[in-house]
Amino acid sequence: MRGHCILSHGFESGPDATKVTALADVAERLGWTHERPDYSDLDARREVSELGDVPARLQRLLGLARDAAARGPLVLAGSSLGAWISGQVSLQVPTVALFLMAPPVAMGPAPKLDAARVPISLIHGWDDELIPAQQVIDWAHPRRARVLMVDDSHRLSAHVAASAEAFAELLQRIAVPADALARA
Repeated sequence: MRGHCILSHGFESGPDATKVTALADVAERLGWTHERPDYSDLDARREVSELGDVPARLQRLLGLARDAAARGPLVLAGSSLGAWISGQVSLQVPTVALFLMAPPVAMGPAPKLDAARVPISLIHGWDDELIPAQQVIDWAHPRRARVLMVDDSHRLSAHVAASAEAFAELLQRIAVPADALARA
C-alpha cells in the first residue's frame, strides 16, 4: 500500500459521483487505499447557508484526514466544494499532495481557498460558469501547481477521463519516503 486518498464530492453530489468514482478506480489500480465520504446530509442543510453546512463538511473531512494521516501518507482530492475543503484541511493535517477539480478560489464569506505547500494538480474548465478560469490560474501560479485547463464547464462532465489521468499522474510522481510507507 502506498498511502490513502480521501476523495470529496462536490455540492449536491454524492460519493458515487462519476468523477470521484473515476479517481477511486485510479487510486485502487495504483495501490492506494481510498474512501469517498458522503456529505449529502450536510449539503441539504440549507438553513445554515445556500451551500449547506460547510463548517460541518470541514469537520467531517478533518476527522477522517487526521485518522488517515496517522496511518501513513495522505492525498486529498475533491471536486468544487470538495476541492475547497480539501485545500483547507491540508493546512491542518499532514498531506503529501492535493488534486483539485474546479476549485472555488473565493466562496462568499468563507475564507479564500488556501492549501498546504505540497504538490498540487488541478483541472478546471475554461467555460466554468461559477469560477472564472483566470482566478484559478492566478491562485495556482504562486503555488506552482500543475494546471490542466479543458474546454468544459464547472461539472467537467466531458473530461472525467482526463481528470482520472491527471490524478494518476499526480499519484505516480509523488515520492513517498520509505519510512512513511513503513508506518502504513
